[in-house]
Amino acid sequence: MTKPPRTRTPRRTAAVDRYKWTALTNTTAAVFMSALDGSIVLIALPAIFRGVHLDPLAPGNIAYLLWMIMGYRLVQAVLVVTVGRLGDMYGRVRIYNSGFAVFTFASVLLSFDPFDGGHGAMWLIAWRVLQAVGGSMLTANSAAILTDAFPEEQRGFALGINQVAALGGMFIGLVAGGLLSAWDWRAVFWVNVPVGVFFTVWAYRTLRETAGRDGGRIDWWGNITFAVGLSATLIAITIGLQPYGGHTMGWTNPSADALIAGGLLLLAAFVVIEKRVSAPMIQLGLFRQRAFTFGNLAGLAISVGRGGMQFVLIIWLQGIWLPLHGYDYADTPLWAGIFMLPLTAGFLVAGPVSGYLSDRLGSRGLATGGALLFGASFLGLMCLPIDFGYGIFALLITVNGIASGMFASPNSSSIMGSVPANLRGVASGMRATFQNSGTAVSIGVFFSLMIAGLARSLPQALTTGLEQQGVPAHIATQVGELPPVSSLFAAQLGVNPVQHLLRPSGALTHLTATQQHALTGSEFFPTLISGPFHSGLVVVFAFGATLALLAAIASVLRGANPAAPRTPGPRTSVTETPGPRTPVTETPAPRTPAARIPPRTSVTETPPPARTDSPTTGTTTGETPPCH
Repeated sequence: MTKPPRTRTPRRTAAVDRYKWTALTNTTAAVFMSALDGSIVLIALPAIFRGVHLDPLAPGNIAYLLWMIMGYRLVQAVLVVTVGRLGDMYGRVRIYNSGFAVFTFASVLLSFDPFDGGHGAMWLIAWRVLQAVGGSMLTANSAAILTDAFPEEQRGFALGINQVAALGGMFIGLVAGGLLSAWDWRAVFWVNVPVGVFFTVWAYRTLRETAGRDGGRIDWWGNITFAVGLSATLIAITIGLQPYGGHTMGWTNPSADALIAGGLLLLAAFVVIEKRVSAPMIQLGLFRQRAFTFGNLAGLAISVGRGGMQFVLIIWLQGIWLPLHGYDYADTPLWAGIFMLPLTAGFLVAGPVSGYLSDRLGSRGLATGGALLFGASFLGLMCLPIDFGYGIFALLITVNGIASGMFASPNSSSIMGSVPANLRGVASGMRATFQNSGTAVSIGVFFSLMIAGLARSLPQALTTGLEQQGVPAHIATQVGELPPVSSLFAAQLGVNPVQHLLRPSGALTHLTATQQHALTGSEFFPTLISGPFHSGLVVVFAFGATLALLAAIASVLRGANPAAPRTPGPRTSVTETPGPRTPVTETPAPRTPAARIPPRTSVTETPPPARTDSPTTGTTTGETPPCH
């Protein structure tokens, strides 16, 4: 006599429900912290460099500034695919937990910088790199852990919350950096320590593997060519932002050209290697899934637009708008973060709502609408005057935040739902690579466009303005010929640009008090730069709107929501159970003696095999394992 299939008891159902919310809470805290540290230093940089007694704008020191901004994002962009693959091989929770410990350890060492000057900056950059390694281990595996833990009908909501936490951390970091650095620059790193310790211990105690491990070997050649190739390309972008040989930027620097060429060749070699090895680092076959391919392309375009816009808005507020409205340059980093709060608020509201709706309405429509609205906000910003009214500015950045939230959650859900269960770690890493690479590239692209626009008209305007205030012609010409990057970074660091540019020559000491006040006041530089800066803004925001349109087209091309392809293998494989399922219990029909009924082949009526404890999941084979 056949045994009826086992049904899930209320106690087991309660444990499954409790576990999925535990996983969501822990992974949300992890990606929030990781993203927060990617942006918190943007506002805290002035206090950090004052703390280590280093002038980042002095000749030869601008590299420290760029690496404090770009190094963290570069490492995350390079490593997330690798650690995602390691999660598939050796356990996503194991790699994730290790990442929490590494991230917290690096945060402790960052706050105890024992050096000054360039050595102090190198200490910070080095430990930021290790912190980014831990952050990569967290972000690469968090989405995979959630996809395993939640059923399909709740997956969009869970991934939406997770994605909102990641991007919300990026926005909130702008405010947190200003508030914490106003107290003590080390507090920017201290804030991670108690949170990191608590969630590291909690993760080790509560999270457990809910999917089978893929096993296999490390694809060393694939990992090396990918890491070195992508690193070389992103390093070249960093070099390109620095002046070289009398040019405003370093794109004519042979080192930048060689790194870009070498990086692209290595990435091409990586693709060839992945097609030939038996255990590739990434599964190129995933790109056969339309939702995966076009979802990642759309995410890359939005990431480039969002990262560059954030950087440009900070310079706009700190270098021009806030000084024109009476704010001292030293206070502009904090107030820039505060005035950008509507952007954060719009995103935090729209992200969870769009994730919830994507579970019911599908991802394509919401993501496409979000991309189009994102582009419309760029067009609105492009039409603003330099000295705008804050109300309309706040409305436009709120719309931009809402659009980002509308896009991010459904897009992540669509990507993760399109891949087989045993490849969710590497898929999550690939998604994060597209996003982090887009953010890193965006700073180089948008900043290059802005500098190119300023270089055409700023030198003459600056030279003429200085001469009119009594600065000797040869000094005014020398200052006017300096690369615009110095003026922009000075404004971002809360330093009066004119005072900074004239300090080496000592020209200010030979001017009258009235002339000194005019040159170093809050209106001279913003008024001088307004025209050239607005020309650059038009180019930058037009480019952002174009990226948003391309993202919308890619989002449409993803197709309807596909079911995730099944992993080849027996149907009872643990990896085919991404989330808790409601078992369907068949009521056996009464047996009729008069009729001989042939044996049925239904899986649910086949006697289950002997129960064997699985060392990986702690469940029994022969029945659908509960998803913890």
